[in-house]
Amino acid sequence: MKLLGAILAGGQSRRFGSDKAQALIDGRAMLDVVADRLRPQCDGLVVIGRDWPGLPSAPDAPAPGLGPLGGISGALAYAQANGFDEVLICPCDMPDVPDDLAALLSPAPAYIEAHWSWSRWPATLAGALQQWLQDGESLRLRDWHEQQHARPVRIGHAVRNINEVKDL
Repeated sequence: MKLLGAILAGGQSRRFGSDKAQALIDGRAMLDVVADRLRPQCDGLVVIGRDWPGLPSAPDAPAPGLGPLGGISGALAYAQANGFDEVLICPCDMPDVPDDLAALLSPAPAYIEAHWSWSRWPATLAGALQQWLQDGESLRLRDWHEQQHARPVRIGHAVRNINEVKDL
């Protein structure tokens, strides 16, 4: 089973006021911190929604502006086109990626309860999610999770979600 790590980075960082992916944590760009946490858990990495030096990228699908579900859809499409079986999703603004996230979310589909973006999906759902979005279904992650009967997983600690500069 070949696992793709996908970093969602297509947001506009409105509340943050500047590019969140480039915000520094201990002198390193937040997106690089997330990539380093994901890399040992996956067979490959991709950045969704933007270009990033040193990593392949793919667009949101079927179009930009669809929030995290558009990013997940883009990641699933990339996975299917590149021979990956499953996708481990992490947003670029949640740098505290657990070292065992891939294991926690196996088997897919699954997500971390209260942190809806951290999720694991079979690449075979690419067409279903793209259709969901093209049909104008809900853009809420929770609704997609319920539609796919994704399994919620609890973790026993708080996780930083960097939405504003003060969150750093």
